[in-house]
Amino acid sequence: MGVQETAEAIRSMEIRGAGRIARAGVRALCEVAEGHQGGRDELLRDLEEAKEHILSSRPTAISLWNGVQAAMHGVDRLEDAEAVRARVVDNSRAFIERSERALESIGRIGAKRISDGDVVLTHCNSHAALSVIKEAHRQGKRLEVIATESRPWRQGIITVNELAAEGIPVTMIVDNAVRSMMRSVDLVLVGADTITSSGVLINKIGTSQIALIANEARVPFLVCSETYKFSPITLFGELVEIEERGRAEIIGDADVPDSVTVRNPVFDATPPEYIDSIVTEIGMIPPFAAYEVIVKILGHDYIFENKE
Repeated sequence: MGVQETAEAIRSMEIRGAGRIARAGVRALCEVAEGHQGGRDELLRDLEEAKEHILSSRPTAISLWNGVQAAMHGVDRLEDAEAVRARVVDNSRAFIERSERALESIGRIGAKRISDGDVVLTHCNSHAALSVIKEAHRQGKRLEVIATESRPWRQGIITVNELAAEGIPVTMIVDNAVRSMMRSVDLVLVGADTITSSGVLINKIGTSQIALIANEARVPFLVCSETYKFSPITLFGELVEIEERGRAEIIGDADVPDSVTVRNPVFDATPPEYIDSIVTEIGMIPPFAAYEVIVKILGHDYIFENKE
């Protein structure tokens, strides 16, 4: 896909999931660099325009922001077009490879927290969380999964289909049934859209309620997240914008008067106090260590270059 097609696919939810949209955005930038025939200044201008267009498709997704920033890292210091092209291509391929390897590492690390016979509850459709469940299953552990439907887009259907294809016993429930089902759950595994520098989890709407219910029931609540979902811009006081989508996703064809306000927030915020651990490709960390992860992975130079 080109930049326009990629941005539209992300905006329309054809491409969904933090990791998937990050890799798609980076691939689109890489294609701009590879196919460009102009000089350095023209190439930099076109890359910047492409970057802004891609970011506008999901302005709240820090994975997308981190991905395109990584693809463009260091290009403004290069003196000719060929060097810029090579740097963007190399950066893009490195990011995509690191992103895909991260899922394998998260699966291996997180699977250690699943015991034989566990019932695991998951929300929405997270590649990172599912990598943990699938790895535990491949290791021969007996487990069952309860997956929420995840309204309004019903990503839970994708989740149950993936797990059923692996031969993993799975039950789908409506989102409002979480509290009544939690008594039979041993572990909650969710993904992440964004993790702030203070350890707050921004994820699919409904995640915070599940975390509160798990805390009440004394069920461990684990977040599975690649480190590129940690947000460096929150170090400088930037608040995470909670995206809201259209009313049609909620009411469909129902006859609801226009005078009725319909709110459709995509994400909510889960405080770190309700998170037991975050499973990342560099290990299992407490949520309050998010600041150290951001500095360690991205480095001071990267953070201060991109703080505006």
